Amino acid sequence: MNFLLVAINAKYIHSNPAVYSLRAYADRVYPGATSIYETTINTPIHSILSSICDQKPDAIGISTYIWNIDAVKKLLSDLPKVLPDIDIWLGGPEVSYHYEKLFDQCKNIRGIIVGEGESAFTRIVGQYYKSMKIVSDENDDTKNISKPVIVDPNFSEIPNVALRERPTVIRHELMNMDSLPFIYEEGMNEFDNRIVYYESSRGCPFRCSYCLSSIDKTVRYRSLPFVFRELQFFFDEEVPQVKFIDRTFNSDKERTKAIWNFIREHDTGKTNFHFEIAAELMDKEEIDILRSMRPGSIKLEIGVQTTNQDTLLAVNRPSKIHKIEKIVQELRATNTIHIHLDLIAGLPYEGYRSFRNSFNDVYALSPTQLQLGFLKVLKGSPIEDDCEKFSIVRSDDAPYEVLSTRWLRFDELCHLKNIEEMVELFYNSHQFDKTMPLLLTAFETPFDMYSALADFYKEKNYFVMTPARFRRYEILLEFAEEKTMLYEEEVREALTLDYYLREVPKSRPDFVKEVPEKGRIDTSSRDPLTGNFLLVE
Repeated sequence: MNFLLVAINAKYIHSNPAVYSLRAYADRVYPGATSIYETTINTPIHSILSSICDQKPDAIGISTYIWNIDAVKKLLSDLPKVLPDIDIWLGGPEVSYHYEKLFDQCKNIRGIIVGEGESAFTRIVGQYYKSMKIVSDENDDTKNISKPVIVDPNFSEIPNVALRERPTVIRHELMNMDSLPFIYEEGMNEFDNRIVYYESSRGCPFRCSYCLSSIDKTVRYRSLPFVFRELQFFFDEEVPQVKFIDRTFNSDKERTKAIWNFIREHDTGKTNFHFEIAAELMDKEEIDILRSMRPGSIKLEIGVQTTNQDTLLAVNRPSKIHKIEKIVQELRATNTIHIHLDLIAGLPYEGYRSFRNSFNDVYALSPTQLQLGFLKVLKGSPIEDDCEKFSIVRSDDAPYEVLSTRWLRFDELCHLKNIEEMVELFYNSHQFDKTMPLLLTAFETPFDMYSALADFYKEKNYFVMTPARFRRYEILLEFAEEKTMLYEEEVREALTLDYYLREVPKSRPDFVKEVPEKGRIDTSSRDPLTGNFLLVE
């Protein structure tokens, strides 16, 4: 029996923990019955088909998300043509809602696993096992060769499963987190040079209307002894980074402090950890623990989304912005924590000017990274039902991104997209940490500076040309000369310092007039938060 799980990831460095969890859970009962094929959305469909056929599956399960659903649909169109007798199953957030329509759209799907899948998948594999019959191969003239054939498996009583003949789910079962396998237990060979994801809880205490986690009304935790043992495994294996995929990691204070204390006490200097947290839930003791951590060992992602209180109430996220700002400032003051702050454009009651205010509020907190995201109206999310109420127009195709709202025009969203790219290139890259604060003095607000830079890029056609990293130094000098009244020599000096803090040059670029004084830049060590060389004052 070979049930092949197919994961089509956005990039090679990504992995799909869902399919590994399904395989590990099923292997406890049916060892070796499940295999995994991972690829990316950039792989030609013909190559994916060829790889799947090479593995001679008896059934196929495909993991679906907003980033791969288009590739999955293309695959579903051709799979039955090359493997006409193979059952195809789908699972994942992209098909866990409105799945009834999917049976009409894709005639070759046998069933859909809705929501959590480990137990349901194992029972599906069990039904295939029970239905295996040994029959003679009709293509063999001697009739002496037999092969296993699947005959009429029955999936009708399995929870969390929708079937073509019964496109409703009989009931939803939630997993006990301690029953889940540790997917890395057999070793890290399959995850070399890839992001390692770790799940210590499921569910979220918040009810944000744009998020699918708001639908699961419970938060379930993996017991601390399991978590400690698994974290120690990562330390022993010297895994470079572990990304927790818990929706709100710090929803339980005592548990949060216990895990962070464990990391602090067992740190080997080789592994760093990424957590998605709610800043407003943090207290002084948690911040003190983080302050004592090795610099660069912890990365915190905090979803601010907006500082407009009307918007926060409309999306069922009544946050106290002043408390979030205070906590972020305290975290920033530690100088040990990488802080990633998120904004979402296209939310209700957030027009262009309001988003400008939100951007400036968050920028003032000096995060290590600032991400400008755009509302995606996910299938099954509560905000999907509010689109008419808020005049939200979204794309019909994945990732179902907002096109306009009652408060934000399409052309304004397009400009915000350009600003997003400027923030990525000139802020999040930390390539210009000395130059950008200088340029900011020529503008009323940070948003206005990045807006002007986006207009300049568009005017010069740089969005199409996509200049190389080195060329961006020269572009910033052009921008300063054409769009500001700043002294050219002052800008050149800042760019020169940025250049030598970031690069290891073989020759002196044209915009550099004088090499910085000997000994001012230490090229033997880098800032653990930004990656730049250290400046020795």
